Amino acid sequence: MTTFVALLRGINVGKAKRVPMAGLRALLSELGYAGVATLLNSGNAVFRAAKGAPRRHAAQIAAAVSTRLNVEVPVIVKSAAELAAIVAENPLAGKAFDHSRLLVSFVQDTRALSALEAIGPLVVSPEQFVVGNNAAYCHCPGGILASKAGGALLGKAGNSATTRNWRTVLRLHALASEPDA
Repeated sequence: MTTFVALLRGINVGKAKRVPMAGLRALLSELGYAGVATLLNSGNAVFRAAKGAPRRHAAQIAAAVSTRLNVEVPVIVKSAAELAAIVAENPLAGKAFDHSRLLVSFVQDTRALSALEAIGPLVVSPEQFVVGNNAAYCHCPGGILASKAGGALLGKAGNSATTRNWRTVLRLHALASEPDA
């Protein structure tokens, strides 16, 4: 079986789009996924499936969340191997001592990364923004809320993506790397 990570965009932020993690775990189990685990309360799930491409799993999960939980959200699914590549390619990882201020933006199709390049002009030193082969990375040492680039990634400019901080990405990577994940 292959391990995957599902990332739901924009749930449990404020009062809108509330999805309890117990409900998400139950939903994924009902869809036939095994070893389902969630991380935090922000739409991060790790699961195993015997077959299927990440894009197919993303569409299936998004449809089920919509019909069964009445919440419309984009869902991005990455295999554990894809997540490992995203972690390995991060050129800013060694420069960010506060992992909560290093953002990683995920897209389902890496061709969508080119749209995130528009965020580059919003970066103000000492911030850094890099579009990699598998994800985009933004270091906001002065804080994400104080950063126009960070705000853009989390806002409408990042609509084709979902963003997690580096601490969460590393925790998901560890969870997806466990033998029984």
